[in-house]
Amino acid sequence: MPITSESVMLANQSAYRPLALPGVFSQTAGSAGTLRGAGALPEPAFQAENRPAALETRIPPPADPGPYKIGVGDVVLLATPQAGTTIEELSGLLAAQNRRQGYTVQDDGAIAIPDVGRIHIADMTLEEAEAELFQRLVENQIDPSFSLEIAEFNSKKVSIGGAVASPTVAPIALTPLYLDAALAAAGGVTVTDQDYASVRLYRQGTLYQIPLSELYARSGLQRIQLVDGDSIFVDTEYRLEQAQAYFEEQIRIAEFRQKARTDALTELSAEVTLRRAALEEARSNYQTQLDLDAVARDYVYLTGEVGNQSRFPLPFDRQATLADALYNEGGGIPTQTGNVREIYVLRGSADPREFASVTAWQLDGRNAANFLLATRFELRPNDVVFVAEQPITRWNRVIQQLTPSLLSTSVAATR
Repeated sequence: MPITSESVMLANQSAYRPLALPGVFSQTAGSAGTLRGAGALPEPAFQAENRPAALETRIPPPADPGPYKIGVGDVVLLATPQAGTTIEELSGLLAAQNRRQGYTVQDDGAIAIPDVGRIHIADMTLEEAEAELFQRLVENQIDPSFSLEIAEFNSKKVSIGGAVASPTVAPIALTPLYLDAALAAAGGVTVTDQDYASVRLYRQGTLYQIPLSELYARSGLQRIQLVDGDSIFVDTEYRLEQAQAYFEEQIRIAEFRQKARTDALTELSAEVTLRRAALEEARSNYQTQLDLDAVARDYVYLTGEVGNQSRFPLPFDRQATLADALYNEGGGIPTQTGNVREIYVLRGSADPREFASVTAWQLDGRNAANFLLATRFELRPNDVVFVAEQPITRWNRVIQQLTPSLLSTSVAATR
């Protein structure tokens, strides 16, 4: 079938999808890299110190801690009846006496009582602890006559500092601890100028503030109930050293962010380098497999009067044409021996049972314009490109093969 514009369109209609290169050849080293941030910064330890025209009042919400619960470090006092002799008990000579023993709540929340063992009473009210102790005494067949009280309150505390006579830590007992009582426990407030003084209460990450003048003017503010972990600080005036500490903190935060960004860029650069090395290694391994012919490829075979009889691998990810095969691997057509009139593309049937069914597409290169068709004729796997020899070339080769035989025959005859 001659190769014409119409036959090229017909030949190109056969379905074929070129093999694709592995994904490593389309990936880039920075495609998955992300810049790591500095993370969440801690809350500032210092607030900006500006002398205010009027101090802001921030009152904490009402607190209701509920009944006192025994905690680690508290000392409980266990009182049990002291046994006497039978004669003393009958005669009434022995007055009612109790044996009193103190027990400290250990770090595991338990107290150790002889003949009973460890009893966990932490986070219990006094009534709940009595019920637990009663149950354990009954289980151990011990007279459950006893009384329980808290002798020392050490688990729940409030710290008071700043402009007070004696900074201290005040314990919270069975009765509520209020703000005025806590300030009194620290010896009272030692402030001469109340205009810029305030009582600051730090509770569970929130800072509350009550101007000192307003605290004395409103009695209800003095009855703010305190809870475990509260910190009270009495500020007396604008302090230059605290303002300096605030700005130093801001400078350190800025330096930290800059260092975090530098570290993140360094980390990202190292990650990109590693990824690039991995991609280059994968590509190099694949190229080595290609060089060793260990990768399945689609080939077109060049034979006849071509510059280099060989097999032409169809490229990845694109179609190859007859011109690509002839002038790439084939080395072109020798003008002295090749017959440009008879350039063939032999294509067999896709069905192996139709082995004898072959289509021969012929390109007549005597008209140079027909070579444009070679740039549009798409090749398929296992196509055979054949270029016939010129008639004179065929005769020259016959003569070249006969001449040595004739010479040998004549030499033999003369001998």
